[in-house]
Amino acid sequence: MRPIFFLFLLFISFTIKAQNNAIQAGESLNYNLSYNMSGIMNDVARITMETSEVKTKKSTLLRLKCTAATFSKWDSYFRIRDLYESYVNPNTLTPYLYKREINEGKHYKFVKYNYDYKTKTVKSFIRKKSKNFKSGFWDRNNTIKFNSGTRDIVATIYKLRSLDIHKAPIGSSDHFTVLFDNKESIFTFKLLGKETINTAIGKKECYRLAVEVSDPGVLKGKNANIVWLTADENKMLVYAKFKVAIGNGELKIQSASGLKN
Repeated sequence: MRPIFFLFLLFISFTIKAQNNAIQAGESLNYNLSYNMSGIMNDVARITMETSEVKTKKSTLLRLKCTAATFSKWDSYFRIRDLYESYVNPNTLTPYLYKREINEGKHYKFVKYNYDYKTKTVKSFIRKKSKNFKSGFWDRNNTIKFNSGTRDIVATIYKLRSLDIHKAPIGSSDHFTVLFDNKESIFTFKLLGKETINTAIGKKECYRLAVEVSDPGVLKGKNANIVWLTADENKMLVYAKFKVAIGNGELKIQSASGLKN
């Protein structure tokens, strides 16, 4: 089930430098994830994005937490209980620690990244178990070099919301480098314009962005993968649609609380 929650996390970014004026601790965003089955769009999972403050011995970090869980009626078909989280500087949204825990049927995977900006390396730990690993867990430790500006997928999502998208001209495009499964991938984003849409939290004027990924096996179609972010100081993701090899789906916001602006 990699396409469902992972693809939701792909959708974002513009490399205009900015400080975080959009996100604060205590924010909670809830979404329904729908998937096209035999021509009918079905709500299959709930996606939740939450922020909280975490104090360490040296500093205070912002915890960015994303969870996905299939609705109970779909659990017998493909049960998903996934967690993605990134611990970042609250002003710049620079990540220091990333965790990912995947529970999908008999497939289990845990990933942890510790960022070291002095050496520009990430200490990666991966634990994996599936039906192919009958003897138990498979663990692997790696040290990975990363480029300036590389982020995990969660930190990338929130970074977009801190950027000055209103300064970008219609038709402009840029890219982000995302570290996922120990590999850097390029995500390209194009600003298509503004559009006002109806959502569960009211009518919203939005920035409309097309998303492309360097890995051709992830997303399909030209301008078929689009996100809508509110054209205000919060820049919330309120709607997204995606197309993959096995079908297409949508993400729709259901509730929002604890917003900064």
